[in-house]
Amino acid sequence: MAYPIQRMRRLRANETLRAMVRETNLTVNDLIYPMFILPGRGKKQPIQSMPGVFQFSADKLTDEIREIESLGIPSILLFGLPEHKDEMGSEASDPNGSVQQAVKKIKDLCPQMIVITDVCLCEYTSHGHCGVLKSDKTVDNDRTLDLLAREAISHVQAGCDMVAPSDMMDGRIGYIRNCLDQNGYENIPIMSYAAKFASGFYGPFRDAADCAPQFGDRRSYQMDPGNILEALREVELDIQEGADIVMVKPALAYLDVLKEIKTRFGMPTAAYNVSGEYSLIKAAAAQGWVNEETVMMEVLTAIKRAGADLIITYAAKDAARLL
Repeated sequence: MAYPIQRMRRLRANETLRAMVRETNLTVNDLIYPMFILPGRGKKQPIQSMPGVFQFSADKLTDEIREIESLGIPSILLFGLPEHKDEMGSEASDPNGSVQQAVKKIKDLCPQMIVITDVCLCEYTSHGHCGVLKSDKTVDNDRTLDLLAREAISHVQAGCDMVAPSDMMDGRIGYIRNCLDQNGYENIPIMSYAAKFASGFYGPFRDAADCAPQFGDRRSYQMDPGNILEALREVELDIQEGADIVMVKPALAYLDVLKEIKTRFGMPTAAYNVSGEYSLIKAAAAQGWVNEETVMMEVLTAIKRAGADLIITYAAKDAARLL
């Protein structure tokens, strides 16, 4: 008896059928848009290595926030640059700092928008590392924790809805959680950069945030790209310490890590489609080598398919226009 050909193509015949049986659906609610905040006034500066992305002073955010709101993007992630850097990153917790001013401005403009703030010292330190340094120029893990907690508290006092520690110090989630709770902010969630790898994909971001280390690198605190079991241990520890959302960064080169974390823990999971991933597509599209919209949406869908509930991406506005 001859078996009939299995007609897998029947449900691919047109877009309506394809949409009806699509297993992974990207929506605008999956997107978080990162933004860079400058000190001062009257500033909107393009980032040369990230076409279409700008740095803003807080007073110049109105049009940008209105556009993000109109596109239906529910959340933004803020990174700040200081007026002055020092060895301790003192401006990170300044109540009048760039991020703190931006949070107040955005919540006045759009109270329903979820404002997440990056918590780290690298943008604020003169040496560009993510914590206080010892005399041998290694990062002092435990001294850094208090400074991170102060930064987080200052962001919450300004009105942010969530904090996102990205420093990769041991114990920082538990320390920040305790400080938030002790100050009456027990309902503020923490999105942890739980599996943050030492990656070559961060280059354009370091231009945008002016945070390249002045010596050495960050491999003593960010994760080795070859390690997935270590990533699982990092995530488990952060969950135990009180993380509400865990993150994998970067996304594309670590889709296997993302999948394993989502499967293993079932936690709300974010992935950061980082600057280098974004800029590679922009550069290739500018040369006519790829179709920008097609590749962008394919990448974002892959990240969601691998397990991301939330995708932090500089392509959020472009994607939202297509969704």
